Amino acid sequence: MNEIGKRYIGLDVHKHYLIALGVDENLEVVMPARRVELLYLESWMKKTLTREDAVVLEMTTNTWQLYDELSAYAGSVMVVHPPHVALITRSQVMNDKLAASILARLLAKGLLVGIWVPPQEIRELRGLVAQRQKMTRLATQAKNRLHAVMQRHHLKPPSGNPFAKTNNGWWQALPLGKLEKMNLQSDLETLQFADQQETRLQVEMTGIAAENEELGRLLHIAGVGVITAVTVYAAIGDIRRFAEPKYLVGYAGLGTRVHDSGMTTRTGKITKAGRRDLRVALVEAAHVVANSHPHWKAELARLQPRLGYNKAIVAIARKLLVTVWHVLARKVADRCAEPEAVAQKMLRFAYEVGKENRPGRQTAAGFARDRLDVLGIGQELTSIPWGSKKPIPLPPRR
Repeated sequence: MNEIGKRYIGLDVHKHYLIALGVDENLEVVMPARRVELLYLESWMKKTLTREDAVVLEMTTNTWQLYDELSAYAGSVMVVHPPHVALITRSQVMNDKLAASILARLLAKGLLVGIWVPPQEIRELRGLVAQRQKMTRLATQAKNRLHAVMQRHHLKPPSGNPFAKTNNGWWQALPLGKLEKMNLQSDLETLQFADQQETRLQVEMTGIAAENEELGRLLHIAGVGVITAVTVYAAIGDIRRFAEPKYLVGYAGLGTRVHDSGMTTRTGKITKAGRRDLRVALVEAAHVVANSHPHWKAELARLQPRLGYNKAIVAIARKLLVTVWHVLARKVADRCAEPEAVAQKMLRFAYEVGKENRPGRQTAAGFARDRLDVLGIGQELTSIPWGSKKPIPLPPRR
C-alpha cells in the first residue's frame, strides 16, 4: 500500500452513490473514476483509501457523516463550499466523472480552501435551529391559508389573536363547503402541531442556554433572546476562528461590497455572502433594539436620515455582531448594557429555566446574581424591579 504514493481524490457525492477519481501531484490519473454505492462505502474505503490520501468533497446533505467516515481511513478530508469551486459551477459541459476530476486536480494544486468542520455539539445545535425554523415556516404557511379563507369570504376575524385555541370554535362554525372545511381543519391542526413543536424546541434551547456559559454571555446583549442566542452561537461555533470582528462580519455577509482598482474605489450593498441564519438573526435583533434600547434608538436616529430605515437597521445589525465578537472573544460585557435591564432579563430567564433545571436548584434571584457576576456588571444592584410587584431582592455577591 505504501507504493501507491500520495493521491488526491475528488468525490462527487449524490443521494445514493458517489463518484471517486484520484490523481497524483502531476495530475495524472492514478485512480480511474469509479461509482461507489453508499451502502458499500465502508467496504470501499477499507480496500481503497490509505493514510497518504487527501480527499475532497463538496458540502451537501449528510456531509458531516461522510466526513467522519472518510476521516477514519484517509490522511486528510477537505469539505468545500460549492460556489467557491468556480470551475465546476461555470463549466458548460458537466458530468459526475468530470466534477470528481476537477475537484481532485484543484486539490492537488492547492487551489481549494476548505470550510470549517463543526464539532458534534455545534452540528446538533444547528439541527435544532433548522428544525425550529422549519416549524416556524409551517405555522406561517398555515396562517396564510387561514387568512385567505377570511379574505375570500369577507369575514371579520375574531378579536385578539385569530389563531388562538379559544377561537377554534369560531373557525369550525364557519359556513363553508365540505372540502374547504376539511382543508381549514387540516390547517388548524397543522398550526397546533407547529406551535407545540416550537414550544418543545424552545424549552430544549432554554435548557442548553442555562448550561452553556457562552450562550449566557450572549443573552445579556440587548435584543438577544434564547432563540437568537442559540442561532448565533450555532452559526459562529468557535469564536477563535475569527481573529478580528471584520472577519465575523464577512462570515455573516453583513460587510459591504468593495471595488478598489487604480484610482477608483467604490462600495456597495452588503455582500450577503455568508451564513443567512446568522445575518437574519442579527437583523431581527437590530429591529428590536432600534425601537426599545436608548443607545440603539439614538443610533437609528443618527443613521436613518442619511441611509434610510432599512440600511440603518443593517448597519445596527453589523454593530451588534461586532458586539457579539467582543463578548465571546474577549469575554467582556456589552458596553451598552444597562445593568438593571440585564438583571430583569436574567431573572426572566431564570423563571423560564425553572427551579428544577437551575444549578443546585437555586432561587431565581440567586441564578440572576450569578449571571451578573459572570458578566461583571450590576455589582451595585441589591434588588430587581419586577413590574407592579415589590422589587425582588438579590442575594449578596459571593
